[in-house]
Amino acid sequence: MKKLGLALGITGILIGTTACSDKEEVIAETNAGNITQEEFYQELKEQYGNQVLSQMVTEKVLEDKYEVTEEEVQEEIDFLKEAYGEQYEAVLQQSGYSNEGQLKSVIKLDKLQRLASTDGVEVTDKEVEQYYENMKMEVQASHILVEDKETANEVLDKLKNGSDFAALAKEYSTDITSAEQGGDLGFFGTNEMVYNFEKAAYNLEVEEISEPIQTDFGYHIIKVADKREKEDLQLEPFEDRKDQLRETLKERKANTEAINDLIDAANVKVKDSELEF
Repeated sequence: MKKLGLALGITGILIGTTACSDKEEVIAETNAGNITQEEFYQELKEQYGNQVLSQMVTEKVLEDKYEVTEEEVQEEIDFLKEAYGEQYEAVLQQSGYSNEGQLKSVIKLDKLQRLASTDGVEVTDKEVEQYYENMKMEVQASHILVEDKETANEVLDKLKNGSDFAALAKEYSTDITSAEQGGDLGFFGTNEMVYNFEKAAYNLEVEEISEPIQTDFGYHIIKVADKREKEDLQLEPFEDRKDQLRETLKERKANTEAINDLIDAANVKVKDSELEF
């Protein structure tokens, strides 16, 4: 979020400098020489131009299909102000924002991206109920992560023929940290793993091995070693949490390619040869 805030702050400077007709106007004087508007703009463009352009184009494309109101953005600001109290301004500065307007821009873009990536994503009542029940449990699992489905099926065949899971994890898994432990990931709860992995692990019985599970990291073969109830857990009643959990699941099931698809469909053409998108 800090990097985005910095880039959006630079956006304002880039726009401000290009709005000036006199590019030779001096904006800083030194005994060693002056710095002009044009020099300043070119330096900013070289350092941040591609990143800023990408964010501006993304926002422009998403705004054409989705709407985020000022009231919705202000609600987020008010929440942060209440959460941080007197420390709000300090936190704003420490996070890389020179003013609240930059933070609002980040919040707006984030909301637009959420709308785009969750558009059409469905969450069933059964999934919400199961997620609530899963919150009460922790799972201990091991996995073997490989790059493609063909290799995953090869590993799975070896497991079905009696090969040792830990040995195959050390041989095949691209997750170096867990591979050294025979694929062991220890105990984990909900919202600690990517959603497809988590859902598969919770649905397995102890000692059961999954079919290949695809995530953004590759293909996983998962084996559950144990399950246990969380200690000292205090959950709100399901009826009080179900709406919030539905939104959580919707975001966790989000289509991360949806934004790229919309940008591709927008037929973006960059006119400045010094910039790339």
